[in-house]
Amino acid sequence: MILAQALDATYWGFLGRGIGAILLYAVIGTIMMLVGFWAIDLTTPGKLPQMVRAGLPNAVTITSAGMVSMAFIIVTAIYGSSGSLLQGVISSLVFGLIGIIAQVAAVRLLEWVTGIDIGDVIQDDTPRAAAKVVAAAHVALGLIVAVAVF
Repeated sequence: MILAQALDATYWGFLGRGIGAILLYAVIGTIMMLVGFWAIDLTTPGKLPQMVRAGLPNAVTITSAGMVSMAFIIVTAIYGSSGSLLQGVISSLVFGLIGIIAQVAAVRLLEWVTGIDIGDVIQDDTPRAAAKVVAAAHVALGLIVAVAVF
């Protein structure tokens, strides 16, 4: 009771807004990560969810890198929103979708230019160097798009 009296009314509004923002951004981030995963799965030969569940190391490596790179984009969109919740939500959605498209297209282009047969790579049950190249491309493109947000 003493603590509640010591804090002014604006603090409780700030606290409530912060909790709401955390929950909203968690939902948006999860949705965007799922859309990113779906985009990677759609453009990759085979069923990516099954390969990841089966523990195929190359599928796990590439998928993990794709998820991390998507998180970079979402985090910078939120951070760059200057504290405006609505602006942050819109930025996260727009930059997230553009980032997904750019990332998938660029990674597929890299695979084509380098001659990497991604279907062969991700279905292999032994770690392959090509998976690390594709994973690095995901992370690099995620960072590039994230920095472009600023």
